[in-house]
Amino acid sequence: MTKPIPVIATHNGNFHADDVFAVAALKKIFPSITLIRTRDLDVINKADIVLDVGGVYDAEKDRFDHHQRGGAGKRENGIPFSSFGLIWQKYGLEICAGNQEVANSLDNNLVSAIDAVDCGYVEGVATGISLSQAISVFNPTWEEEGDFDACFDEAVDFASRLLERFIASAKGGVNAKSIVADAIEKAADPRVIVLEKYTPWKTTVLNLSPEALFMVYPSQTGQWRIQTVPVELGSFEDRKKLPAPWAGLSDKELQDVTGLDDAMFCHNGLFIAGCASFESTMKMAQMALEN
Repeated sequence: MTKPIPVIATHNGNFHADDVFAVAALKKIFPSITLIRTRDLDVINKADIVLDVGGVYDAEKDRFDHHQRGGAGKRENGIPFSSFGLIWQKYGLEICAGNQEVANSLDNNLVSAIDAVDCGYVEGVATGISLSQAISVFNPTWEEEGDFDACFDEAVDFASRLLERFIASAKGGVNAKSIVADAIEKAADPRVIVLEKYTPWKTTVLNLSPEALFMVYPSQTGQWRIQTVPVELGSFEDRKKLPAPWAGLSDKELQDVTGLDDAMFCHNGLFIAGCASFESTMKMAQMALEN
């Protein structure tokens, strides 16, 4: 049954990542929407869904503002909800096709980060461009006579595509858990985990295998890789580095050092290396264990 076309209201003028992503999220549910950007309360009160404006949070009535005194609540970790987070609380599970793990992953890795920036929960500006900053640059500059509504639509299109990819990435991570867990269970040596096909592994390995030091898996181009296991997610510190003499070497130089005639490269950071064959890569793993 085709869903009715809802009228969605948000504020006009300058926009941010929270209202842009909130609209992008709703467009995942409703094939068509009528979007009104305004601060006219008479118009706002007649809309089916209101976000980031209106001074009311009432999920049952589809009112999702967070600017009123007291805000609209916060997560257990202290991050307050912005309009995106409020929309996600109600509709995130539906957007993720009923997969709670995927919805939770999106909230942890995307939604809460945007909420934190919008609510001023994070201090300072992170190094490099944040996703919230990227959305902000869609606003017309002071030197442009841009149409804010048209620019908002461009930002929503951009956010919609990103949201699709975040969902796909989260789904891939969730689906990989059983594959990686099976590889851990079947490992001949618990310190070296072999994947027959590359799948996201870090979260599962860190949760299930305190002994794992190295991962061995095929690359997309057919060669094989050995990669170190970090001490925790996001860390550049590894449980065990690859042998220091390999650092930055490739082809013949690495072949001479390792004695493997198909050794290809070792990153200068000693966290990843590769050979053409599985057998040689496993020999690399043995050398690394003995180093």
